[in-house]
Amino acid sequence: MKKIMTVISGVVLAALIAVAGASAQQSNHTGSIVVKNDDESGFTGMAKISLDSAVNASLQAAPGKVLKVELENENGYLVYGVEIVKADRRIADVKVDAGSGKVLKIETDRKDNEGHEGEDSDNGREEGGERQ
Repeated sequence: MKKIMTVISGVVLAALIAVAGASAQQSNHTGSIVVKNDDESGFTGMAKISLDSAVNASLQAAPGKVLKVELENENGYLVYGVEIVKADRRIADVKVDAGSGKVLKIETDRKDNEGHEGEDSDNGREEGGERQ
């Protein structure tokens, strides 16, 4: 009975550590400018970096041709959303912090072997000029 309780305690502890790690990883994707309302007309005045700076950071992280750039409310933070067509014709959606210029997230559309579209996410990757 004592062994079973030890095993159960270990499993519960491992689950708690995994949840805490997932929460910490999600918090890495916060921006530096909090959006207090969804009035998009005020977004331009809130941004600290230029559109050109956001595009340059995005192209370093995901080289290709820019399709679209817009300021967005991403989970309560102001970001530039930059859509890029990559050389393999996949679309990368790059989120750049509108305050710091740091690349927060890259999501890439993909097609599987049967032609169905899906999405790859590089959420846990640290970006910002250095690629591994």
